[in-house]
Order: sequence, then C-alpha cells, then structure tokens
Amino acid sequence: MDFSNYKTFFAGKRITLMGLGLLGRGVGDAEFLAQCGAHVHATDLKTSEELSSSVEYLRRYPNITYRLGEHVTEDFTECDMVIKAAGVPLNSPYIAAAREKNIPVYMTGALFAKFAREAGIRLIGVTGTRGKSTITHMIFHTLNRAGTKVHLGGNVRGRSTLAKIEGVRAGDVAVLELDSWQLQGFGDLKMSPNIAVFSNMMPDHLNYYPDMQTYFEDKTHIYRYQEEGDSLFVEASIAQLVADTRPPVTAIIPPPIPSDWQLRVMGEHNRVNASLAAAACRARGLSEAEIQDGLQTFAGVEGRFQLVRELNGIKIINDNNATTPTATLAALSSVTFEKTILIMGGSDKGLELKDLCAAAARCKKIILLAGTGTDRIQSDLPQATVVTTLAEAVTNAREAAVEGDTILFSPAFASFGMFKNEYDRNDQFLGIVQSL
Repeated sequence: MDFSNYKTFFAGKRITLMGLGLLGRGVGDAEFLAQCGAHVHATDLKTSEELSSSVEYLRRYPNITYRLGEHVTEDFTECDMVIKAAGVPLNSPYIAAAREKNIPVYMTGALFAKFAREAGIRLIGVTGTRGKSTITHMIFHTLNRAGTKVHLGGNVRGRSTLAKIEGVRAGDVAVLELDSWQLQGFGDLKMSPNIAVFSNMMPDHLNYYPDMQTYFEDKTHIYRYQEEGDSLFVEASIAQLVADTRPPVTAIIPPPIPSDWQLRVMGEHNRVNASLAAAACRARGLSEAEIQDGLQTFAGVEGRFQLVRELNGIKIINDNNATTPTATLAALSSVTFEKTILIMGGSDKGLELKDLCAAAARCKKIILLAGTGTDRIQSDLPQATVVTTLAEAVTNAREAAVEGDTILFSPAFASFGMFKNEYDRNDQFLGIVQSL
C-alpha cells in the first residue's frame, strides 16, 4: 500500500474515527482528516452533551458526521478504514468486526511514523511504565537546543501527532512518547523507531490487560521491527527481559551520566532517565558538551515530580502523573519521609498495594482522595485523613506543613471518579497551589 502521499491516502475515503474525546488529540485527528478530504465518521461512547465542545469546534467541517453515546457495528464494517484511539479494549467487538471484513485498522501515531519515515525522517521512540514522558522531553529539549529540527509527538497532551506530518521535512527528527496502546499501532504496521528507548517495566494497566505478559508484548513493538543500524537502549532492570525476546538489534544499557552534571530535575530516578536520554542523543550524533548542556537546562515536565512552588519554606511537588504504586514509591524515595505530607488516592487499577502502604505510613501525614483505590488501603492507613475534594486535601496539607517540609501530590491511582481525567486533576492541583 502506498503511504508516500498522505493526502491521497485519506482523500475521498470513508474513515470511522473511534474515539473523539475532549483532550484535543481526537479532535485534531478529525480536523486533519477532514482537511485531507476524507469523509470522517466520529464515534464515541460519550454523549453529544459530554462532547459538545469537541463537536462545536468541528462544526465548520461538513464532511464530519457523528455517532455519539454508542458504537454501532455497521460503522466499522461499511467504511474504507478504521482509526482507533488509544485504550480501545483488546476484545472490542467493533474492531473484531472490522478485521473480519478486512477493513484496515490503524492508529494515528503509527500512521504518522509511517508517513514520516517515508519522507526521510529519523524516528526516536520512548516507552516504559514510568519515565517515558520525562525522557521524551529531555531528548526533544536537548536536540532542539543543539540546533536539530525536531518534532515532538505521541502521547502529548492536546496535540494530534498525525496532523504534524504536514510540517516534517527530510532530515528532521521526530521524538515520540509511546505508551503500550499506541505501540499496538506500530505492531499492526510491523514497524519500530530507528532509535528505541525502553525505560522500565512495572505493574500497570491491569484493569485493561489480562496479565503483565500481554502488557509487555505491546511494549516490545518499540523494537520488534528494528533493522541493522538501528539502536535500542534499555534500563538495567529490564535488560534480561528484553534480551529473552531476541530483539533484532542488541539492547544497550547506557552508562550513568557523569556525577558532576547538575540537573534541574530532582530525584535519582531522573538521573537514570537522563542516562537514557543521553544515549539517544549520542546515537543522533550530538557531542557530550551538547548533551550536558541540554540535560542541565531541562526544566522538567508538568506533573512529573515537578517542584511547583516553595511557600514559606515549604516545597510543593506536583507528581500528578504517578498513577501507580511504583511511581509514587519512586517519588517517596526522593524525599524525607518524616518531613513529607503525602496526598494520594483515587480509582483502583488492580495493582499490589502492600509496599505503597508501608512507605506511606512513614510520612509525617497522609491525606487520601476518595475513590475505589483509597477504599482498598484505608484500613491499612488508619492515621490517614480522607477528603472528598482536592482543595480540601491541599488545605489540610498546608495546615500540617511547617518550614522545611514537603507537600507531595503523588496519587498512585487513576483519576476516574473525582476528576474528568488525569489532566483535569493536574490542572486543579496547579490552580489550587498557585492561589495559596
């Protein structure tokens, strides 16, 4: 199939877009496809009322139609292709119906990668349970600062990666943050980035995957189809796990960054992240001086162990994107327990919680956000205060903190229930903290 001309590939096609959403990526995909001349049929389980802002934005495109509040099988069998959003269930009967009728099923990140590669773009992909956002942005910042024409995509808030294809040119570099869902699309197209970074493998998304092995198999698409001359960098903890799958190129564990490199981002885990980012930049030909400069000037990513504010000697850290127990444990390893007020809790993901409870119990104070995950740990943390709003949590933390303390917002659970999504949770926390 000819992917060399993306507009021709989409023009006149009947495309079912599965997942419109409110975060901007689905809306951006729909707009881009409509501008290419496709007949887009957007379908989403959210209702028209819930998606009113998305629909209103796209109202200018007469070649976009909708089926909202439900999915209907015919939408997936009477079209030229299906483009599915991340997180569509593995056993979706609608995707199964499309494939049974030999309707191609794509994902936008993988389509971007395919078009970009054919345009002469080098691809860097980053995955892992934790750290992938930070590593991706470290690489992007360092390459950009060194003068490389670089594009940022993948799991980036509010941006359609597919739409970025209009701006790429031969010789550019694209850095993509790729979660396990997006890598399903790479597996479908049997392709992998030229430079792959795999940070770690921890229990996560077990409310989606039947087991860790299935989760890992989706992750392996980041290197499964690499070719001679490509590069694969992994963190030491998963080196053997990756080696056992016999990747087509040898997995390399990067050396630590020099001890005298002073990073702006906090935590020992971020020095590990930096070593992986440095390795990817070396593979692109950057000098050690350029890499050091890039990493030392990198200010961090919102919601990833981000020092938001220091108020009367109290540090306030936003670690909103810590949505698993292991992520919050990593954050706790970078603070002093007896001087830390921990805000966590939320919706359960079916993960092991014993170590999290043991570590949290060592904190000066624990404040729990109500949710199904909190219900599981509340009896193990009887000293904790349970609240029903994030504002109440911050107020309680502020009252308990004194000079020298740290307020750490590291949820360890998903955002469902109290918030629209994790971005809503992040924005609410930042707004509350800035208003103090």
